[in-house]
Amino acid sequence: MALGNRYKTAPGAGTLAALILVLVFGSPWYGDWAADNTNPNTAGGWWLRLLHWPAWTFDTSESLRDVIVGDLKAILLVVLTLLFLYLLPGSQLARARGTISQFFAGWAAYIFAGGFAALLATLFLTNPSLISAFNAAGSGASYGLFVGWIVGLATLGGRRGTR
Repeated sequence: MALGNRYKTAPGAGTLAALILVLVFGSPWYGDWAADNTNPNTAGGWWLRLLHWPAWTFDTSESLRDVIVGDLKAILLVVLTLLFLYLLPGSQLARARGTISQFFAGWAAYIFAGGFAALLATLFLTNPSLISAFNAAGSGASYGLFVGWIVGLATLGGRRGTR
């Protein structure tokens, strides 16, 4: 028996999309490829480099604290995406699955998750400041704005988390 859309929840599908985005495009291998093979002065190159924003690493010459903060940002992005997908009412109030409200709720969840993940992770840096936290939150929200449509598409057709 094939599992169809009747088993897919919007928060689950959106979180899975966020996890794949973070695992694949946040990896050090993708980051090296994007730095070597894209031009940051073109729209495509800029977007391909932006995909690497929630970068995670496990082998670096940076301090352990900075490595943990970078990884924390990636983890928080996925966890907060799930949280905001449950909290945003657009997909829950839609009368029919697959409506535009589900798309925008998924997209908005990723924007909020990116901004808050960056803001919270910045607070754990060695010398955190309010301006660095605001700059990081802006970068995270920008990432969510330009990449979150993928999470929005993933949430289309999913049912609400509980019945």
